[in-house]
Amino acid sequence: MNPNKALWEKGDFTQIAATMRESGDAFVETLGIRPGQFVLDLGSGDGATAIPAAQRGADVLGVDIAANLVAAGNARARALGLAKCRFQEGDASALTGLEDRAFDLTVTVFGAMFAPKPNDVAHEMARVTRRGGRIVMGNWIPGDPTLVAQILKISAAYTPPPPEGSISPMLWGVEEHVTARFKETGIAADRIAFARETFAFRCDGPPQRLLERFRRYYGPTMNAFDAAEKSGRADALAAELEDLFVAQNRSGEPDKTLIPATFLRVEATLA
Repeated sequence: MNPNKALWEKGDFTQIAATMRESGDAFVETLGIRPGQFVLDLGSGDGATAIPAAQRGADVLGVDIAANLVAAGNARARALGLAKCRFQEGDASALTGLEDRAFDLTVTVFGAMFAPKPNDVAHEMARVTRRGGRIVMGNWIPGDPTLVAQILKISAAYTPPPPEGSISPMLWGVEEHVTARFKETGIAADRIAFARETFAFRCDGPPQRLLERFRRYYGPTMNAFDAAEKSGRADALAAELEDLFVAQNRSGEPDKTLIPATFLRVEATLA
């Protein structure tokens, strides 16, 4: 099986996405979506951004590599009566079957950044987006002190190194790399804008409950615990992550969790 597909089908990202719904809706609100626009959501999961886009009148296609998340997204769309929101399996680096210039907006929030061929991803996003349309990305930032970047950093310390030649997904959070990738597609640097914004994870219960979701359902964390179990370091990993989650909780209430995480927003406009 494709390793990236295996990673995201290993857990159940819907359990993580449920803690991000409010931020997903707020992010979509900033996109200025108009009824009738054609929107592609890459790495869509179960629709944290695709569904709010459809609720604002867009015709939305969500593409994700994980079959379980595609099924969950279609189930959510049906339950909400969103006839113009559908999900299908696909690889962000090879959008087979999607026509050139088909979408007014291509959006990917913590999704396409994890595809292992970033230059191919950039080319595919540019190919399927119409002239004058936009590509909007939300990408985690390497070395950032907030939650997700630190989860991935800690997890990496307990996981075997990636295969030689692998490209870190976190480089999508570095402006120079993003600019270079889009430049290869013909998008000039002056048509790319960057901003640092925040997603919040919300959970009823203490931070340990949110951590348990990541331990049981988030592929990278699951892999880290699998490796740590084999090396006898699972308790150390759990303690390190618990310290992180507790320290970053901003709820101010003992039985609530609110943890913000900073990301790089990228907006590229096609000429």
